[in-house]
Amino acid sequence: MRSLKVLEKCKGAQVYALNNTGGGGGEAGEKLFHQLQDHLSVNTVRAKSIHNGQASNVNLGFVNETLLPYGLPVSDLLEPPIEPCLKFVDFIETLADVYRRIERCPQIEKSGMYLEQCAIFKGLSDPKLLRRTLRAARQHGVDVHSKIVLAAWLRYERREDELVGTNSMNCCGRNIECPKATLIAGYNPEFIYDHCSCSKTPRRKIEDDFSILNGECSTSDDYGDMSFFIGDYEIRCIRSSIASLSIPFRTLLYGAFRESKREKINFTHNNISVECMKAAELYSRTKRLDSFDPRIVLELLSFSNRFCCDNLKSSCDSYLASLVSNMEHALSLIEYGLEENAYLLVAACLQVFLRELPNSMHSPNVMKYFCGPDAKERLALVGHASFLLYFFLSQIAMEEDMKANTTVMLLERLAECAMESWQKQLAYHQLGVVMFERKEYKDAKNWFETACESGHIYSKVGVARAKFKRGHRYSAYKIINSLFSEYKQVGWMHLERSLYCDGKEKMLDLEMATELDPTLSFSYKYRAVKLLENNKIGAAISEISKIISFKVSPDCLELRAWISIAMEDYERALRDVRALLTLEPNYMMFYGKMHGDHLVELLRPYVQQWSQADCWMQLYDRWSSVDDLGSLAVVHHMLANDPGKSLLWFRQSLLLLRLNCQKAAMRSLRLARNHSTSEHERLVYEGWILYDTGHCEEALAKAEESISIQRSFEAFFLKAYALADTSLDQESSAYVIQLLLDALRCPSDGLRKGQALNNLGSVYVDCEKLDLAADCYMNALNIKHTRAHQGLARVFHLKNQRKAAYDEMTKLIEKARNNASAYEKRSEYSDRDMAKSDLAMATQLDPLRTYPYRYRAAVLMDDHKENEAIVELTKPLAFKPDLQLLHLRAAFHDSMGDYISSVRDCEAALCLDPNHAETLNLYNKVREQVPGKFISTAMEIWNLGGEEKDSAWCDRKGEKRTNEQGSL
Repeated sequence: MRSLKVLEKCKGAQVYALNNTGGGGGEAGEKLFHQLQDHLSVNTVRAKSIHNGQASNVNLGFVNETLLPYGLPVSDLLEPPIEPCLKFVDFIETLADVYRRIERCPQIEKSGMYLEQCAIFKGLSDPKLLRRTLRAARQHGVDVHSKIVLAAWLRYERREDELVGTNSMNCCGRNIECPKATLIAGYNPEFIYDHCSCSKTPRRKIEDDFSILNGECSTSDDYGDMSFFIGDYEIRCIRSSIASLSIPFRTLLYGAFRESKREKINFTHNNISVECMKAAELYSRTKRLDSFDPRIVLELLSFSNRFCCDNLKSSCDSYLASLVSNMEHALSLIEYGLEENAYLLVAACLQVFLRELPNSMHSPNVMKYFCGPDAKERLALVGHASFLLYFFLSQIAMEEDMKANTTVMLLERLAECAMESWQKQLAYHQLGVVMFERKEYKDAKNWFETACESGHIYSKVGVARAKFKRGHRYSAYKIINSLFSEYKQVGWMHLERSLYCDGKEKMLDLEMATELDPTLSFSYKYRAVKLLENNKIGAAISEISKIISFKVSPDCLELRAWISIAMEDYERALRDVRALLTLEPNYMMFYGKMHGDHLVELLRPYVQQWSQADCWMQLYDRWSSVDDLGSLAVVHHMLANDPGKSLLWFRQSLLLLRLNCQKAAMRSLRLARNHSTSEHERLVYEGWILYDTGHCEEALAKAEESISIQRSFEAFFLKAYALADTSLDQESSAYVIQLLLDALRCPSDGLRKGQALNNLGSVYVDCEKLDLAADCYMNALNIKHTRAHQGLARVFHLKNQRKAAYDEMTKLIEKARNNASAYEKRSEYSDRDMAKSDLAMATQLDPLRTYPYRYRAAVLMDDHKENEAIVELTKPLAFKPDLQLLHLRAAFHDSMGDYISSVRDCEAALCLDPNHAETLNLYNKVREQVPGKFISTAMEIWNLGGEEKDSAWCDRKGEKRTNEQGSL
């Protein structure tokens, strides 16, 4: 039995402090401070980097009061957050299963299936996968309701609300997001990729020959064969035209009622205005509403409901929907739509609310229509209450404020709309997460248990945590421990069990969690704080730096800055805080008690002050040493001095993309666009936004428009980059080369010109112009674009100068701060033993890089160690579902005769990219070997296992290695 000791913990992803100088830190905190005072020097003011795991002695008395008012981090207070997404024990099988069901489901159900895929991808933190799935769901949308929600969701993913001067009802130029196209009913998957009508000539106002202003039409005794009287006012009508409006009117005018014999019918007591009756008469003949005032059309809508005039109601609904173009219109018309059951009108109003998110989330007048006492029921009556709608709203609410009452109410509506198993799992689990954050542990436990009953295994984590918070530690331990006997072990199971253990058992679980899933940051954070408590400050810095080197997150940067302050390494601390604020500008440090900007101001007096010119020099040095975090910190410093500089915001976005922080990168790119001082510059940044969100053609159009205004480096570079991203033939390659040459002739800084030279060299290599490529790379190196060593190595390798290629990569390893990719690339120019050593180092520095696993697996297959090869590929797939890994493992299974496993891996890969040609070919080939009835039961067969079949490894000649290094 593992030892159990009750600990007081608090939740959250941040590192929290135990001792507080304001109210006394307690004996543990005071003891820790005295221990650190014995080991830290009193004379050091400037930071000193420590890499050997040994800390200098520093007096913490002054630092404690000024820079660490909330004390040091304490291991007993660390706790990982419960992830608010669907999480699976066998994620690969989940991907394969959803792909199978998407392929087999009827067309009318595909949109819902893609929504499920979207929920699954939410847990991967890959915006591109999420956007692609949302586009697929929108493509297969059947009803207007789903179209408006999905189009608004796609717009929200780009966060166009942050673009100054844009209107929420603007679209990207395609029907996929066009607010007018979403209101068109019907199923047309190809229609969404067509250009929308927004950019075309606005609809011409049509002069109506039958205007209601023309009194002769309705008052002349010579016109019509009957009259309706409202008070003393007579409306002449054509009996057959009025009868055509509805069955009740036909019955009234041609049936057995006395009115069918009368020429004059009294309508005075029906609460119908003269204007409304005149409008109804005119519509009965013209079937048009163009000339009417909206107030009259609203009355006609009510009229159509009272007398069952279906065509009139449809016309009124459509016409009123076309008038809704802003929040004021939507708020004034939605109540009419709900009262009169006007489907399109309500849809148009909801569309405005959704396209105004997240701002509309803070409007009580808007939110009452989504989460008021009877909101869902009212929306349901008019056909606009759905799981999709509340899924979208609840995700935004959780991002805005996890603990807000609005978030709870939206999630409760989400649960009410949940029909399918995965929907219930998601809704109940997220309700559990929110209640846990609100410290309502009893309710949290109940929701987590309900999610477990619906089939969500990961929700047991929430049950255990809620029990632990209520003092039932042993019960929590048993819940998590039971998972190990029921399911295959994954990293988060060990991480969770560690929370309820102490001593060696705890550390063993954390080590195993890291081995199974090195992306779990809690393990590194806990070990780092534990080392800090044992006065091993340098080792603590090294431990937390391990994960920061390949997965940058605010909480890990906070911890490293915290420890750096303790050791008086203020420069490193300030660098990390600045980088952190780039990722999350409003981040609160030290138990959420201090804003990051305030800590920057506190640290600045302790470091050397730089002018803007100094900053540029520092940026060049860090860019040259491939120190992306350091570069990010310098840019943050420069922006503090010159916040209106669009070029700096753009530079920041490029660095964030290198660090795989896509959401933060897009935010910086939007700020670059907002701070543009010229039209041609703004167009370039808008082009990059479109390109990064999958709108390549629109991005090219923006680049061309910018060039037409003014020739600039960035416009030519954008156009070349977007074109080069497609499969290039000889003619298009020549065009890309010309564009890059045009870019290099335009003014720009050396950093960007180095990148352009590097890209130009790559195109020359693809065109087999090796000497020209070498010149480009040398010129790039001359302006300190260190990454050009990799391109030059490639040139030497193609010239059969293997030793020179190896030496170039060695130079890159020596210069680069982040050199995992350099080790990986150098392995291609080494013998097998040296390659294995380099790839082992690459995996140690960055376990997310997939090429090392694929190489080692291929070598094992060459040595006829098939089982070991499969294991080698399976390791990273446990924490990084990757297309190339899945494709290769599928090929391995195929060569071994394990067709069921091969089919599963192909399906999982195609779930990530349904158009991957090599996987599609393999999938079609393998499926011929497996009867259809067995494919559908792949999971059952896979879980049963079975003997592996030995087979010769297929020829791997021609296998291409994808370039995993960002090219921006």
